[in-house]
Amino acid sequence: MTKVSRRSLLAGAAAGGAVLATPAAVKAQDAVTWRMQALWDAGTTPFEFEKKFVERVGELTDGKFRITLFSAGQLVPANQAFDAVRAGAFEMMKTFDGYEAGKIPAFAFTSTIPFGFPDSDQYEAWFYEKGGLDLAREAYAKAGLFYIAPTVYGEEPIHSTVRMDSIADMAGKKGRFVGLASAVMGDLDVSVTPLPTAEVYTALEKGLIDFADRGDLTANYEAGLGEVAKFIILPGVHQPTTATSYVANQAAYQALPEAFRAALAVAAREISGALRQHIMVQNVDVLSKYADKGVEIIHLDQNDIAANRTKAVHSWKKATKGDDLANRVLASQTEFMTALGLL
Repeated sequence: MTKVSRRSLLAGAAAGGAVLATPAAVKAQDAVTWRMQALWDAGTTPFEFEKKFVERVGELTDGKFRITLFSAGQLVPANQAFDAVRAGAFEMMKTFDGYEAGKIPAFAFTSTIPFGFPDSDQYEAWFYEKGGLDLAREAYAKAGLFYIAPTVYGEEPIHSTVRMDSIADMAGKKGRFVGLASAVMGDLDVSVTPLPTAEVYTALEKGLIDFADRGDLTANYEAGLGEVAKFIILPGVHQPTTATSYVANQAAYQALPEAFRAALAVAAREISGALRQHIMVQNVDVLSKYADKGVEIIHLDQNDIAANRTKAVHSWKKATKGDDLANRVLASQTEFMTALGLL
């Protein structure tokens, strides 16, 4: 497993110009203890990196800022974490913004964009270099929460029981997708079923769906999808890049010393890169394991993806629901995509 450097600080990690305090200044601060609920179950790779995150915050504050980590559902059911942190039941959560996109439309675009940024560095650059952090913070501020930083990593694949060599081949077939992906894939004439994650294996096995989004390649392998779906479609155009987020109770965050806020920002930026690189290496290994099980890897043509990205823009615009902030988020992202030659 990738080990986060104990000494390195990524340049610019403390967004907004925050500078980490000197050790003497940190030692002068009173100790702070927070509780954080993760998005992941204990023992999973992402949860192991959340452990590194809280350890790193402790290191950067000379042990003065202690965050006790809990796995998904350990403090409250996962779907109640948003309201629990807002109410101050605990101070911090790791979440996927898309879960609350029904309430706050901007969250549809700060979590993942179907047919959007194909490279994780592009999506992370939007957050740190093109104003995305400020927009995400504006969205969360409406709910009494503070958006600290994203963890950005790559695609989630499509697992299929039938061969599909193009995006057009998906039309008319039954697919499992959730969130904005369900809307975009539906507009591409996929018959979308938003099944819970736990039901994907059985639905593929019984033929209730033809193909599905579920999780990353390794998580899906461990769930046995290679046994019931003999095709993997890459890249996962429905979720080409992913952002989960560190979010805190706004009052608790504002009460922190500046040095502790900076430690959160630095640790979050380090973990984002470390997890992304670990997954990159992990994917190479697990794809060979799928091949050993007789799973065929199908790579979509980039011209096909580009053509359908243009079509997806209409779906993106509908997903804003006319909300001013969501429109501003989408305009910022499409402007950057255009500059990158993606649109």
